[in-house]
Order: sequence, then structure tokens, then C-alpha cells
Amino acid sequence: MNILNFGSVNIDHVYAVDHFVRPGETISSHSYQRFSGGKGFNQSIALAHGGAKVCHAGKIGKDGLWLREQLRLSGVDTSFLDVVDCPTGHAIIQINPAGENAIVIHGGANQHIAKSDVTKAISRFSAGDYLLVQNEISSVPAVIREAYGRDLTVVFNPAPMTAALTTYPLEMVDIFILNEIEAKSLTNEVEHEKICTAMCKKYGDAATVLTLGKKGAMYFDSETMLFQPAETVNAVDTTAAGDTFIGFFLAELVCSQDVEKALRLGCRAAAVCVTRPGAAVSIPQRSEIEV
Repeated sequence: MNILNFGSVNIDHVYAVDHFVRPGETISSHSYQRFSGGKGFNQSIALAHGGAKVCHAGKIGKDGLWLREQLRLSGVDTSFLDVVDCPTGHAIIQINPAGENAIVIHGGANQHIAKSDVTKAISRFSAGDYLLVQNEISSVPAVIREAYGRDLTVVFNPAPMTAALTTYPLEMVDIFILNEIEAKSLTNEVEHEKICTAMCKKYGDAATVLTLGKKGAMYFDSETMLFQPAETVNAVDTTAAGDTFIGFFLAELVCSQDVEKALRLGCRAAAVCVTRPGAAVSIPQRSEIEV
């Protein structure tokens, strides 16, 4: 089975700071680094590192050609990653001493994806394949509808949350992957069991994966609830931890259909990721986490 990841590609500008900047405040950073990033990009790298056969669809500017090459060298098919005449998307990321991050993104080329781009890419896939999409690109509703119409398994990571998201055809989603903030936005609930009940009631037969940061992750559907605790590590940078989990979880799920193993592998990969600085460069290889 193939995975088409229709997602963002960003250039990350990362600043190490004593604390996140407050309104009206100007602060100095201790360091500056440039990394490859974007939720879509990170998740494609994680999928490939996790052993999946993945194709990345999206758009970059000419300033992002090095990002396309990085995807290719990681084993990602970039046949549908088009180059357009506008800047590549980028992110401004603050990292505090605890390894926590605060992020501002600019969509750039990620917001130039049209319905025709969606049809061109998804028409190359068929029933049994998977579609993964986040909320950092334009035409997300068209991506979901097109994939659903071709009988792909639709996996949606609704990050970042926006007001428009409630108008998306979420009834076509097969698997939601949410953090606690996104889950609250979709359900108005904060307790995990209530989130489970609300998601099952609202979205019928869809499954949900709930990521819980340093606590681990959960999987639930109308019949099953599973919990996987996180591994204890000294975090230096949490950027891309969620993306790493998603890539390794989905790679294993597609390969074995073993949800428990997929949760375990995803949490282990995320634990390694947070011990390293950067986004895509912090994503481990599968050989590093298999024991």
C-alpha cells in the first residue's frame, strides 16, 4: 500500500530564547539556525524513516529546492511536489530552555494548491492506498473529498486548527490524529474518555489517535480504547515530535495493521526526536528505535 502525503513544506527559522516573547517585548536570542520543516514535510520524512512507501504532494518556491532534494534523499517520491513563482512557506520558531516551542508560520507556496493540483496527484492512487493531510495547505476540503471519492483511507491531522475547519467534510475522514488542543476544539471536551465518546458520536466509524505529549498517546474507536505511555527522556526540543509520532505510527499501521505496535513505535520515535534539536533533522531512523 502507498501513502500520499498532501502537505506543507517550510523553511524553519529557529531561535533559542530565555522565554517566549511577550506582547510589546523585544528579546535577544542565544542562537539562530535554519532547518527544513513544515508538518507535511516532517511527516513525509518520518513515514519514510518508518519504512513506508510515501509520495509527497505540495508546492515550494525556488528557494526551497534544497528541501525537495532532502525529501528525495530520504526516500520520498517528490513527483507531485511542484515549484512555483512565490516564496516557500516558512516558520519562526522560539525554543525555550525547557525545550518547548512557540511557532508562527507563513503559508507561502503551501497556499497556492488548487483543485487541479489535487486531482492530478490523487488520480494516481487507488483503493487500498492511504491519504494523509494536515491543515497547513490550501484546498484541504478538496483533498479529502477527492481521496474519499477514490476510496483511499483518509487520515487527517487538523493542525493548525482554524475556524474554517468545521466546514470541512470531516465525515469522510477514516482516522483523526489530534493533540489535546485540537481534540478540545473538535469536541469541547478535555477529559480523555469524554473526548472518545464525543468523537465516536460525532464522526461515526472514524478512529481517533490522541497524542498526549510527555504522557504518551491513545487510540480509540467505537469498540476499542488503547493507551501507550511515553518513554522518559531529557527533552531539548519538542519541535516535530508530533509529526514524528504520526509518521512512525502510520507507517507501522499500514504495514502490519497492528495498532498497539504502531502506538508503541510512534511514541518511541517521538521520544528520540525530542532529545535532538531541529525538526526534520531530529527524526530518527527505524533502526534506532527497534529493540
